[in-house]
Amino acid sequence: MKINQRHSWTLTVEEAIAIQEQLQAEVITVDQLKEPVQYVAGVDMGFEADGTISRAAVAVLSFPDLQLQETSIARRPTSFPYIPGFLSFREIPAVLDALEKIKLTPDIILCDGQGIAHPRRFGIACHLGVIVDIPSIGVAKSLLVGKHQDLSDTRGNWQPLIYKGETVGAVLRTRSGVKPVYISSGHRISLSTAIDYVLRCTTKYRLPETTRIADKLASNK
Repeated sequence: MKINQRHSWTLTVEEAIAIQEQLQAEVITVDQLKEPVQYVAGVDMGFEADGTISRAAVAVLSFPDLQLQETSIARRPTSFPYIPGFLSFREIPAVLDALEKIKLTPDIILCDGQGIAHPRRFGIACHLGVIVDIPSIGVAKSLLVGKHQDLSDTRGNWQPLIYKGETVGAVLRTRSGVKPVYISSGHRISLSTAIDYVLRCTTKYRLPETTRIADKLASNK
């Protein structure tokens, strides 16, 4: 993939906030997918050398059969500290390096993190989606912002995630009796379509196959 770098990654927090506010205006939360979807990708991060080296992984799977087609790993020095709400500035530089190595361009990217379910409506799935201009979904393992009603234990059940009076995502049960995940639009995809694709990418585990495989690669499991 050819990546168009939109900005520097050596930033202060104030500069990072300004970039989030600027690029958030470009986020699209309606469906702009290439049909039929043939490839879905997962991206995830790990860290080496006490966090000083970022290790990004990309896994591209065929869709809908979810067969692994291509993987890529990239490392680079970690250039941004861990600060909640600024995950993308810490992780995306290495993710972009890994994406540049793949030959298959995914139709949807599933990110281990938030989309618009974020204090400034600009989580890592939004940031990555806008930069590469590919439909993206935030699939987070924990809640960052918002509240929701109780969720039944049945696979496929979901409840809206409400933040400041607005639906910013959904809490989704991907496996019966297992902890839910938190879904939100990243870029060029609606919430309902994001939920549908996350469920279709999830088999017998809590996480989608895209994320699960990328996580193993990123953490060298």
